[in-house]
Amino acid sequence: MDLLIKNGTIVTATEMYKADIAVDKEKIVNIGCSFNESDFDEVVDASGKLVLPGAIDGHTHLALEFGGTISTDDYYAGTRSAACGGTTTVFDFVNQAEGEKMVDAIKRREAIACNDVAVDYSFHVAVYDISTEELMDSLEESVEYGVPSFKVFMVYDNGVDDGTFFKVLSRAKEIGALVGVHAENKTVNEYLIDKYLKEGKTDAWWHYMAKNERVEGEADTRAVNLAIMADAPLYIAHLADEQGVKAVTEARLKGYPVFAETCPQYLNFTSEVYKRERGRDFVCSPPMKDQASQDAIWEAITNGNITTVATDHCPFLKAEKDWGIVKKDGTPGNFTTIPNGCAGIENMYPYILSEANKGRISFSKAVELCATNPSKLFGLDDQKGAIRVGLDADIVIYDPEKEFTITNDKMHGDTDHTIWEGIELKGYPEATYCRGNLVFKDGEFLGKRGAGKRVKCHKLHFDGPSL
Repeated sequence: MDLLIKNGTIVTATEMYKADIAVDKEKIVNIGCSFNESDFDEVVDASGKLVLPGAIDGHTHLALEFGGTISTDDYYAGTRSAACGGTTTVFDFVNQAEGEKMVDAIKRREAIACNDVAVDYSFHVAVYDISTEELMDSLEESVEYGVPSFKVFMVYDNGVDDGTFFKVLSRAKEIGALVGVHAENKTVNEYLIDKYLKEGKTDAWWHYMAKNERVEGEADTRAVNLAIMADAPLYIAHLADEQGVKAVTEARLKGYPVFAETCPQYLNFTSEVYKRERGRDFVCSPPMKDQASQDAIWEAITNGNITTVATDHCPFLKAEKDWGIVKKDGTPGNFTTIPNGCAGIENMYPYILSEANKGRISFSKAVELCATNPSKLFGLDDQKGAIRVGLDADIVIYDPEKEFTITNDKMHGDTDHTIWEGIELKGYPEATYCRGNLVFKDGEFLGKRGAGKRVKCHKLHFDGPSL
């Protein structure tokens, strides 16, 4: 057999126990003790370490065209960075073009990704156009192709109206799919942008003010109500506000299949970052909110009403963030000309595990949020998301004693800064295996460009808020 990881403490979403893991042909083939080491090509001693399933980042934007540029990390840099943070599967977004069938959009994006990815990957489709029966039917074709998750935007030029949102929700339930949403009130956001710019308010703080707690919270509440009307499951992406947490919690208490994702940036930073000298580096959408929102998010993680943690990884260079002062054509910029997004794909699992190591949550909760729940929500639980016989050998060996301070020079993406600069973590991944192949060890990326594969997700059916 290929690999034996011995003497470690295995962490699942429900328990921790000491056992050895046998890996062969990219799968976990046995979990137990007293294996004959001579039967294995490689033996790794994980004494004193935790052995975890690789994280699944359910929300990334790699090589994304946005705001007059392209996000800094392409599929190689982004997945390389993921591997070095213990993430072994990433979900990227395919933006459907007008008149484009969903599977055609997926294949278009897959052609860009397949030769570059260093870990495994899948997609969500951002729905823009279902104006014909053929385009509506292409949702089901996407599910059959192994992509059963979609996203609608309530903002931006590709935002949909409530009627279109409702139609997507209704069809998704029929075909075994899940609809995610970027929830912000578009018209109020546009009104506030216009108001602040006319008043000469141009810096990063006003990005937050134009997308404040109520701008997001109203849309979260409306999205939940639309899902209830359609009797369909809903996934709220990057939840950042207290009002939205309350709407999700109330729906789940009533038995509705409503799920929420949050991101590490909302757990660690508040809107105060937009007052910093380089507050523009923190510009993302939704923006970080107030302390009350952060407290509500942590409480919802603890009580299970936030289901997953993902990154919304979408980094840009400092020079591009500086377009908020002077645009690339040399004319004055403002908060609307700052490319929206931050790096996080390498920081998610280490940050959440560090918080577990500090006692804020359990290690099992960290695994649940970052691996097991995403696998269930997106149709990968028959392949990934747990340390279990028969699943892919996506494994992280974690050293709980290692002290690690995040600095950009230690990161493995192509971005020239990180909002996590100087954050101190307790514990850090020592090694990452993707399908049994070592892709990271002791600070060094050891994977290969193009070694990742697209994983086919199964159809989805939810009986209430079962996660």
